[in-house]
Amino acid sequence: MSGQGRFPEPPVVIVGGLHADARRAAVARLLADVPGSVVLHHDLATATAGTVVRTVRDATGILAAGEAPLVNDCACCALREDLVPELVRLAEAGGTPLAVVELWDSVEPKAMAEVVTAGGFTVAGVITAVDPALVLPYLGNGDDLAEGGLAAAATDQRTVADTFARQLEYASVLALADSLPGSPEADEEDRELLAQLHPTARRVPIGHGNPAGAPHAGPHASPHASPELARAALAGFDVEAAAAAQHPACALLPAEADAHGVATLVWHRRRPFHPERLYAALEDLTCAAARSRGRFWLAGKGDTLLHWDAAGGALCVESAGPWLASLPDAAWELVPPVRRAAAALDWHPEHGDRCQHLVFISPGLDRDGLERLLESCLLTDAEYAAGQAAWDRLPPAFDTLLEV
Repeated sequence: MSGQGRFPEPPVVIVGGLHADARRAAVARLLADVPGSVVLHHDLATATAGTVVRTVRDATGILAAGEAPLVNDCACCALREDLVPELVRLAEAGGTPLAVVELWDSVEPKAMAEVVTAGGFTVAGVITAVDPALVLPYLGNGDDLAEGGLAAAATDQRTVADTFARQLEYASVLALADSLPGSPEADEEDRELLAQLHPTARRVPIGHGNPAGAPHAGPHASPHASPELARAALAGFDVEAAAAAQHPACALLPAEADAHGVATLVWHRRRPFHPERLYAALEDLTCAAARSRGRFWLAGKGDTLLHWDAAGGALCVESAGPWLASLPDAAWELVPPVRRAAAALDWHPEHGDRCQHLVFISPGLDRDGLERLLESCLLTDAEYAAGQAAWDRLPPAFDTLLEV
């Protein structure tokens, strides 16, 4: 195995994103900036025919091609099974300074980064390539991936919007491919929306990308020919920390912002929601912003931390495990330190880490109206004063949604 050090392992950079032209431009930029680098790509578009097509290429063109059979009728499972053995072959062949894993359109980088790490390789960076002009249209697209031929399995029920949001928010680097052929020009609002959606990401403009192998200098060099993308991609990536930053219990959520017509509302309260009133307001809350996410506390379910994840006019609500305040002291040692640290930041003498922590991000966000609607869903003073026993008798409006 590669993890046993029998041969030198090239660092691995993962490049993904539903914006295929932007993704190809980012890969071309890396090939140009890191001579000798190799790109491994699995094309899942042929999955309906029973196979996944694998290609290995460098700046000069295709080096090898083959097929990986489907695993349990799942193209993404075939990718999981085939990816590490291909990386091992690259490492054994030697001479590869960088292995670029170019993901197919709807494949999410989190799962693949974890596969690569488990296989004994080092993920040096995760890039999501983005056309800034398409961020809002994709966030607003509630179509199922299957409708566009982008599903990774027959059972894939993801939408364009929620897949794009996760691709965007997981990466440490966003490669911004402006002025792509056929794409509208991005404006300040587009760029601001991207910045507020993932404020901690390093954003690297790459223009529309140079062809792989294009010269780095000279009178006709691209103004975007700086190797900044390669430097950002090789800066290092902590797979465990990235997973924690996406987990609803300790997610690194965006902060308050308001610029260029785009706003982020951070809503934090220490009183539970009334289940019926919140349920009645779900449609309005979901449609109030291009993107909203976070964790929330529902009266009558005081042991369960609930995850809020909305994009494209669709909302996913699910259990994300227990609030730490509901666990016995002995169980705390089993909880990861990052989870305990996040709980400590929200700790309340009476309710522990139970709270509402939601963020809503959108152009034209109606902050005042949204805050009024959210406040109206909380328990009233009288309901709150009635205490836990009374809360437990409230109608279980979310049971169907949570499939209890």
